Amino acid sequence: MKKESRHRLLWVSVFAVAMGWFEAALVVYLRMLYMPEGFAFPLPPFPSEIAAIELGREAATLLMLLAVGMLAGRTPLERFGWFMFSFGVWDIVYYIGLKVALGWPDSLLTWDLLFLLPVPWIGPVLAPVLVSLGLIAACLVIVRQQDTGKPLQPTLPFWIAEVLCGLIIIGSFVIDHPKAFEPGALERFRWEVFLAGYLPGLGLFAWVWRRAYNRVS
Repeated sequence: MKKESRHRLLWVSVFAVAMGWFEAALVVYLRMLYMPEGFAFPLPPFPSEIAAIELGREAATLLMLLAVGMLAGRTPLERFGWFMFSFGVWDIVYYIGLKVALGWPDSLLTWDLLFLLPVPWIGPVLAPVLVSLGLIAACLVIVRQQDTGKPLQPTLPFWIAEVLCGLIIIGSFVIDHPKAFEPGALERFRWEVFLAGYLPGLGLFAWVWRRAYNRVS
């Protein structure tokens, strides 16, 4: 990785780590206010005005991460890569922050409320962490290939396939979302659905990476 890219990596990491800790601190306060006995399913009802504010906060978080990617990247693909990197680091540091502050989650298999747009996303902590690790790795590959003069050249069918894989992953998080409000309803995560999107998505990206890596300059 070139010096310029290492410089970007440093400062995008600094931003994402700080933002992850900031997000964890905010959630600590929210849990103290609305879940003083600790976070657990089924989820309690939230005041409608608070729910609306939370939706806006989540949208603003995504825009902040996207803005960092737009500023850090040199090409459209690299900008998307830095967005993925900042998202992944932010998400992992968020869970580290909660573990330090609250001793939660108890394990990587602890269920969490992941997102609220457009419906609640639920799943064990391990699932979003795996997604985040994949996003971080993808960014580093994109930047490395750009620096070596053999940039990735994904085609439209590749993007369509990756979007479909992403939608399958999202589906694994939202398919059982009504059960988040029902006592004792969360029995198991749909790992078969998650992996049906996650593994092909990784495989497709690895295939495009291999083509770029083996391409003659």
